[in-house]
Amino acid sequence: MARPTTAYACSECGWAGSKWYGRCPECQAWGTVVEKDAPRSAVAAAPVSESRAARPIAQWGAEASTHVPSGIAEFDRVLGGGVVPGAAILLSGEPGVGKSTLLLEVASRAARRGVRVLYVSAEESASQVRLRAQRTGALGSENGADELYLASETDLATILGQVDVVQPELLIVDSVQTVSSALSDGAAGQPAQVREVAGTLIRVAKERGLPVLLVGHVTKDGTIAGPRLLEHLVDVVCHFEGDRQTALRFVRAQKNRFGPTDEVGCFEMTGDGIAEVPDPSGLFLSRSGAPVSGTCVAIAMEGRRALPVEVQALIVGTQAPQPRRVVNGVDASRVAMLLAVLERRCGLRLSTSDVYVSTVGGIRLQEPGADLAIALAIASAVRDQALPATLAAIGEISLAGEIRPVSSAVQRASEAKRLGFTGLIDGDAGALHAAIRSAFARTAPGERVDVPAF
Repeated sequence: MARPTTAYACSECGWAGSKWYGRCPECQAWGTVVEKDAPRSAVAAAPVSESRAARPIAQWGAEASTHVPSGIAEFDRVLGGGVVPGAAILLSGEPGVGKSTLLLEVASRAARRGVRVLYVSAEESASQVRLRAQRTGALGSENGADELYLASETDLATILGQVDVVQPELLIVDSVQTVSSALSDGAAGQPAQVREVAGTLIRVAKERGLPVLLVGHVTKDGTIAGPRLLEHLVDVVCHFEGDRQTALRFVRAQKNRFGPTDEVGCFEMTGDGIAEVPDPSGLFLSRSGAPVSGTCVAIAMEGRRALPVEVQALIVGTQAPQPRRVVNGVDASRVAMLLAVLERRCGLRLSTSDVYVSTVGGIRLQEPGADLAIALAIASAVRDQALPATLAAIGEISLAGEIRPVSSAVQRASEAKRLGFTGLIDGDAGALHAAIRSAFARTAPGERVDVPAF
């Protein structure tokens, strides 16, 4: 009689083999090879009821998903208008960025509208969550507090029991990586456990029409911890990001089955919790009254929102054989390319100077549309001449020294006009050296600035 063999499979990539490995030979992931169940016989075809029978797509009713506002306009903007009944929403972010604070505020505002909410915390005790709710003002009125139920559980079966007892209209689980199920082997947070917990909660959400908000941890490289299947199962994936040195926070939708994925919600962390920033236009501009050399304003796009961002540059002469290139909030390789174009195409001597480039407010400029503003700020720092305070710039710079147009140019121009920028330099300027000459020539009435010769 042949000996029974044990099969193993990787929970990440699906690799299968007869030997256990600590590291998957296929995807090189650690701790993902688990024992596979014994092969089963073929599944027999099940009878299909008339209500579930397949029929032409035109015969199905077009039931539109209704978005229910969460009470936080910036969060609703990212979700596409609100929370859809039966939707599974995953919110990820770095530790301490404010995920739990944001969802506690969502729960509080929903409870004030009479929506019964069950907030399950698997990371903190109930008293700790209650203390934070009192500090941030999430307790609200007595009626709102009566509709907001709080539980501290780490077992999936107990959480489902709480759902049966409370009968909530909104379920929040913080977090999915700290909940475990007795039906799956391994500790909480392992791929098999995350798959079982998420799959069960999503199934409950679909069967009961119950919206579920899940908090997800991230790894050191910024990706969501656990199997990639988690992001495929949920309906919406939002990422909460922000710099710890600043109070500004952004919520971006990376996946959304009920709305666009290019919207951005803006928040500010305060001592009393998290606050919405419906118009963040003035957060990324300096407060100095008089124009200062080495500054220029770029109109950047954050999702569908146009934001003015001030770029600052400082040029200092040096005798070092390798001048320093220090950047903050912009791409270092992009700045190095712009320095080469300015020196080769416009005749600016930058190889013997230290260059410092930074943005105001801690925002990061990743798009090429900020190239022209960075180049103008550097040129202004080299000449030690301030550009007009009412001047803004948008445009991508090529290696040939040409200014290329960028997307959403009309929306950027409208936002610049609304904010009082009367001068806008864009792709119509043609070459970079012509744009620099035009920028220095645009002065206020009665003010005279010498136009440099490039």
